[in-house]
Amino acid sequence: MDKNDTPEGDRIAKVLARAGVASRREAERMIEDGRVKVNGTRIFSPALNVTQKDRITVDGAPLAAPEPARLWLYHKPAGLVTSASDEKGRKTVFDELPDDLPRVMSVGRLDLNSEGLLLLTNDGELKRRLELPSTGWLRRYRVRINGSVSEEKLDRLRRGISVEGVDYQPMQVTFDRQQGANAWLTIGLREGKNREIRRVMAALEVTVNRLIRVSYGPFQIGNLQPGEVEEIRPKVLREQLGESDGPKVQRRRPDGSPGARPAVRGGGKDGPRGPGGARKQAAKAQPGRGAPSGGRGPKPPKR
Repeated sequence: MDKNDTPEGDRIAKVLARAGVASRREAERMIEDGRVKVNGTRIFSPALNVTQKDRITVDGAPLAAPEPARLWLYHKPAGLVTSASDEKGRKTVFDELPDDLPRVMSVGRLDLNSEGLLLLTNDGELKRRLELPSTGWLRRYRVRINGSVSEEKLDRLRRGISVEGVDYQPMQVTFDRQQGANAWLTIGLREGKNREIRRVMAALEVTVNRLIRVSYGPFQIGNLQPGEVEEIRPKVLREQLGESDGPKVQRRRPDGSPGARPAVRGGGKDGPRGPGGARKQAAKAQPGRGAPSGGRGPKPPKR
């Protein structure tokens, strides 16, 4: 096709995502449901380019101008659902966020019983960018299992494993210590399929009884406490995205009040209560290379 034949503007779903209405995929579903109008005409296909001259409404409301992309770190407690709503009526992470936070979307998910670092953004395009496998960011987890596993079994994960017809890419796995009937592992993966760690560990005939995500690419949970939210400085975000000063980090408790920076904490008898170690805004690793060595999150608790 001649470049002069390329339609002006951007795809409508991309524009909706950039404005923070929804992720691009969710925006496409909204369009197919007839919830979006362009210049007064209801559309049902996302195969449409729009420009700043077009008038766009969603559910009858004019589309707001896009805000700058922002990113927050959130320490998700166990027992919360990551989806925007839950058919079973369970509490979601969005029910527990501070009231003064703008509309945000999660970058990826953590299941109901998992805890730790969850990235939140107001920008659908940024969400999509950070979730793409091509981004290649390492997600690192502290994993407590009931039982023990040999290095021979863990080598299966390091080489890549297939479970019930699903292929999982090679993982970074470190056996940290045995603690009575439980053992602590550190696992790093780049793919993040649904319940990936729990399923591969079940294939090794052990059960995960605690799962804590401690880093997502260069962003680490550090000493952020359960329920706390912390915004990444715009400058740091641009640097980690490979783009080239902004406001200082703002930490808030779930009730919206300012949160004091907690001291470094270790683990208790039930495992790490907070992911000890000094929090860093971002690892010194280059974008796309994951967390630096030594940034594996909380040490396993001592008996």
